[in-house]
Amino acid sequence: MNVINFRRKSRVSLTGRSSIKYLAVLAALAVLVVAGFLQTEIDTRAPIPTNSVAISVVDGDTVRANGQTYRLVGFDTPESGSLARCERERKLADAATHRLRQLIANGQPALERIPCSCPSGTEGTRQCNHGRLCARLRAEGRDVGGILITEGLARPYVCGQTGCPRRQSWCS
Repeated sequence: MNVINFRRKSRVSLTGRSSIKYLAVLAALAVLVVAGFLQTEIDTRAPIPTNSVAISVVDGDTVRANGQTYRLVGFDTPESGSLARCERERKLADAATHRLRQLIANGQPALERIPCSCPSGTEGTRQCNHGRLCARLRAEGRDVGGILITEGLARPYVCGQTGCPRRQSWCS
């Protein structure tokens, strides 16, 4: 009779570097799976619902909605009240504020929150836009900044990634 000896296959044993690589790949996969389940992304560009929320005008480039104050981006309007440097600036500021109120009252406003051009970690604080968040505002599908610029009540004002240019005087 012939006896055949079977060798039991040994389990794969990982030693040294190969076990570290195996564990690293396993850990990376676990992190990806967990991140996929836990991922909650906040869309900062989503329109802020305005059909049930009133938008109130603070001045020509600032509005309030949902208990937040927003600096409208892409344009700059004159300063009003005691911040105005001359009578011309004060009158232009009043006209820009009045016109923005008209645009909101007449035309289905849509407020879109966007990231501010401030240093990282300062958005929503006094160091960034005096605590205001940033947004774009459309009325009847048109950007209100473009309308105010066309009407001579605002100027283009485009910021960089972490800061804005110096404001020009309205008094000359």
